[in-house]
Amino acid sequence: SAEVLPLLKQLGMPQARFEVAVTPTPKRQRHGVDQVSFLFSANAGEASMPVAAVASGGELSRIMLALNLVTGSDVRTLAFDEVDAGVGGATANHVAKLLARLAEGHQVLVVTHLAQVAAYAAAHFVVHKATADGRTVTTVRRVEQAERPEELARMLSGTITDASLQHARELLAAAAGAVST
Repeated sequence: SAEVLPLLKQLGMPQARFEVAVTPTPKRQRHGVDQVSFLFSANAGEASMPVAAVASGGELSRIMLALNLVTGSDVRTLAFDEVDAGVGGATANHVAKLLARLAEGHQVLVVTHLAQVAAYAAAHFVVHKATADGRTVTTVRRVEQAERPEELARMLSGTITDASLQHARELLAAAAGAVST
């Protein structure tokens, strides 16, 4: 847990506590003689409880990101939804950088609405829902490299302006610089 805590702080949980509780079982079980539990508290003054009981979807995703970074998970493909829920600014940048670090040795699939996170993607896709003949139809389209500034600008401000395009280009440049170093 000592390696997980600094990552949780970077991931927008500055007051987080994370503990691994190992308790012996009364008799040998199929998977060993110990019961292992992850205990978590996101807020100061709150007792640590089992992760499944207290972590929100976003917190759970960020805990899993931290655990996968620390353990060097042998799971080759990891999916994160809501990993950036409720974060922005500097924390979104940390989330993006840590996802990119994990992606160096894994295939990482991320559902995001944050341009800061999307800028780090090796492949960027847009999911679009529409109604056709009274039914909902979902399409997925890969964003070509030349289109990425426009798509990130749309993510940033809902519209494409000179300012949002400039910001999008800055995000892409920062991500490229961070990934190459």
